[in-house]
Amino acid sequence: MPRGAFSTVALTAALSIALTSCSSSSGPGTGTSTGTGAAKGLVVGVTSDPDTLFPWKATQFQAVNVLQNLYGTLTEFDKDLNVVPGLAESWETSEDGKTLTLKLRQGVTFADGSAFDSKDAKHSLDKIMDEATAAVAMASLSSVKSVEAPDPATVVLSLTGPDAALPANLATVNMAMLSSDDTEEKLNATPNGTGPFTLSKRVPSQSITLARNDTYWGSEKPKVPTVEFRVIPDESSIVSAMQSGNVQLAVFNDPLVAQTAEGGGTITVAKTPQLSYHVLQLNARKGDLKDVNVRLAIQCAIDRKQVLDTAALGEGEVSGPITATAFKSDPNKRPCPSRDLAKAADYLSKAGKSGGVTVKAIVSQGEYATSVNEAQNLKAQLAEAKINLELEVLESGAFVDRWVAADFDAAVALNGGRPDPDGSYGRYFTSKGNLNKVAGYSSPELDRLFAEGKATTDQAARKAIYDQVAAHLEDNAAWIWLFSGYTYTATTAGVQGFTPMANGSLQYLRTTSAG
Repeated sequence: MPRGAFSTVALTAALSIALTSCSSSSGPGTGTSTGTGAAKGLVVGVTSDPDTLFPWKATQFQAVNVLQNLYGTLTEFDKDLNVVPGLAESWETSEDGKTLTLKLRQGVTFADGSAFDSKDAKHSLDKIMDEATAAVAMASLSSVKSVEAPDPATVVLSLTGPDAALPANLATVNMAMLSSDDTEEKLNATPNGTGPFTLSKRVPSQSITLARNDTYWGSEKPKVPTVEFRVIPDESSIVSAMQSGNVQLAVFNDPLVAQTAEGGGTITVAKTPQLSYHVLQLNARKGDLKDVNVRLAIQCAIDRKQVLDTAALGEGEVSGPITATAFKSDPNKRPCPSRDLAKAADYLSKAGKSGGVTVKAIVSQGEYATSVNEAQNLKAQLAEAKINLELEVLESGAFVDRWVAADFDAAVALNGGRPDPDGSYGRYFTSKGNLNKVAGYSSPELDRLFAEGKATTDQAARKAIYDQVAAHLEDNAAWIWLFSGYTYTATTAGVQGFTPMANGSLQYLRTTSAG
């Protein structure tokens, strides 16, 4: 999901090398020296400040990127997005698929020095499942009936039935393991995780600095003493900061900026295909969008390739709903695989709206570079079909607030993708999904298909089920899926060991050295 615009004053401050003022929060590794002969700290240029430091509610890309370096999860993804051990060193599913038993690592501590054990894991999972918590990953635990901690090193999940998606769903930072002694209010000020870094200092809207966690349980301790995420609201300005030596690493969304960066000769750029997808989200519970014919008219009036070419220089591919490699949707299997204004007019006529409709759309400026260009191209295309896309460009925090509240008719968004489609969409498009209000669409058929997709362990059978999910979403124009693009990881000389990932994760900052 998307974000923010900043003032000239904020930009000047963000570019300043000397940062003053800080928030409290300390932990192992805080204040590590970078004196003569010591490892250098790493400065990462970012376009927005995290909107929350509470992992169970993080949806903004920058918040997720910071928090996944502060917190640990029961399982993790490796560089190829395979599920591997995390805080759980092993797990076993019962023969009937109704019990998942996880064995936890021993000797793991939180940033405050307290021990992590099964009591914390049970507490975390129970709280994520509690509707009052408003955790964004709640739906991913819909198969879990109860969580028990029979001993400090064991967690037992009793399930309603087999859940093939559960190990992958446990790997997201929205499933972070928290201390049973902590609260949301406390953690928003002082994160307390089991990750490779701890929070050292924060200057709101300017920077957030992490320090190496010298007690981190992983076999590889972080190579840099500090990682500073420095807020520079414009990607082109980040390139300038890299050229002047003030920033060593950045991840760009804009291919033109990436080309400019690489063209200077001092910056190396790695191009990585992403599972994230650009989308025009439609709220099917609002106004004219309640009519499927209006939504189909919008779908048929859009040339997705034109959006891709205009906003991202053609760097990417037109996509269907599901981008996960093993479950990928065919974008040609939709009511209008290519733009068809005649069909769009016919759908509007069926809706009794031959004279046209107006749809209000929110747009985030700042979190990803192509948002406004995408929105303007969509507006121009839809106008030719008598569909007025009325754009409201918002600062990132305001966009997220409106998005979470489902306070929009439509939203131009970049949504993160996952290697399992249940994790990507179960929370959105099932009637009890905790983000269904945001999705604006559900149906009994989708509830049935998602349940089948979780309960089926055969990969080919799951692919067939999620093909049906994609077809239903497209046939009802729940949203308008546009394209998937790339991220461009830019590094200066001396930076080594960072591995870009298809899910956009920055988890390999733990293996990165700054020279």
